[in-house]
Amino acid sequence: MVLAEFFGPDLIIVIVVLLVLAFAGPRLARNLGTAKKEFEKSMKADPKNPDDQTDQ
Repeated sequence: MVLAEFFGPDLIIVIVVLLVLAFAGPRLARNLGTAKKEFEKSMKADPKNPDDQTDQ
């Protein structure tokens, strides 16, 4: 009776998670991509020159 145990509070949690991912997923993915790009850019920056800001 595994399915009988699933149709309770666990189902509500799964539905809420799926709804959050469906509506906030594209925005979340875009923000994570931007954060990754900024992190990689900061890792490539010259440590001897802290004033090196290529985009500004």
